[in-house]
Amino acid sequence: MLRASLNTALKEAMKARQGRRVSTLRLILAALKDRDIAARGEGRPEGLADDEILNMLATMIRQRKESIEFYRRGAREDLAAQEEEECAIIEGFLPRPLSDDELLAAAKQIVAELGAKGLKDMGRTMTAFKARYPGRADFGKAAGVVKELLS
Repeated sequence: MLRASLNTALKEAMKARQGRRVSTLRLILAALKDRDIAARGEGRPEGLADDEILNMLATMIRQRKESIEFYRRGAREDLAAQEEEECAIIEGFLPRPLSDDELLAAAKQIVAELGAKGLKDMGRTMTAFKARYPGRADFGKAAGVVKELLS
C-alpha cells in the first residue's frame, strides 16, 4: 500500500516537474529497493512490509534533522533549507504522530497488557510498542515514558 503510494507520488511529481520532490522520492525508492534486496537475501521474497517502510522513513527523517543541525552550525543555510524540504516531503508519507498524551496512554496500555512490572520488562514492552506504532512515535521519547512507568 505505502509502496504503491510512493510510486504514484513519483509519477505525479514527474508530471508536475517538481524537481525536489522527484529527487526525494527517488532517494526513498532507492533505499527501499536496497532493503528489499537485503530482505530477499534473508528469505523474504515479498520485501519490506509497510511497518518496516515506515521505520525506514522515520530513520530518513532523523538523518535529515541531524544534517540540518550540522549545516546550520557550518553556516550552510542553503543546504539546511534543502534538507528541510526533503524532510517535509518524507513526513508527508508518515501517519500522524502520537501526541504526548496519546504516547502516555499507549505506553500505559501496553504495560498493562503485558503485565510489565519492572525495568527488566523494558525490552519486551518497547518491542510491543514499536510493533504497534511504527512511524507514529518518537521511540526515544517513548522509551523514557515506559521507563518512568516501570520504575
